[in-house]
Order: sequence, then C-alpha cells, then structure tokens
Amino acid sequence: MVYLQKVQAEEAAELHNIMQFYLYEFSKYVQDIKLEANGTYKPFDLEKYWSENQFHAYFIKLSDELIRFALVESAAKSTPNTIEEFFIITKYKRMGYGKEAAKNLFSMFPGEWEISQLENN
Repeated sequence: MVYLQKVQAEEAAELHNIMQFYLYEFSKYVQDIKLEANGTYKPFDLEKYWSENQFHAYFIKLSDELIRFALVESAAKSTPNTIEEFFIITKYKRMGYGKEAAKNLFSMFPGEWEISQLENN
C-alpha cells in the first residue's frame, strides 16, 4: 500500500538524499544539470516547504520503504494546484504506485490541477 508522509523540516537531509537520484535521472533530459565539485548535485532550496502554507513536501512510501517524493504547490485563489516535482525510484516504475500516489495527492488538494512534463521524459 502506497501512502504519503509529510516531510518535516528535520527530515530535509533525507529528502535531499532521494533528490540526488531524481537529479541523476533527470540530467539525461536537462543538460544544465551537472555534478558539483563535491560529487553531488546542487541541492534544491526547500525552505518554502516549511515556511509557506501553500507548499508541501511528501515522502511516498510503500509499506515502510521510501520509494519517491512529491513537491506540491496548493492552489491560491485563482491558480490551480501544481505538482512541482514528482519522482519514483527506478525499481518501482510502471507498477501503478505513481498513479496511486497521484490520486492521493488529488484527493488531499481538491480542485483544478496543473501538471507538466518534459516532452522527452
């Protein structure tokens, strides 16, 4: 069973860790993504997910295993909800877990949604 777990500020390091895999996979589509001198990808600025009410970070888990994450901006008065980033580790792709997690997000934040994807992804 897939479930969403809100990422707490003190769990930012764990989110940054899984984001390294996301950036690695995404680098084949965006040539500007490069490793830093220390051998890691530049971390995202995640502060808004703990300081602003409309931004939400979730770990997506299968039982107790961390299998992905989702970053969401919930709707303001005239804008739709937005999936900013959404990632599943490779071994769990094409098993329906992403669809299940997305449906959970849609239920949590009712209303219109804006979802985009790079064409070659």
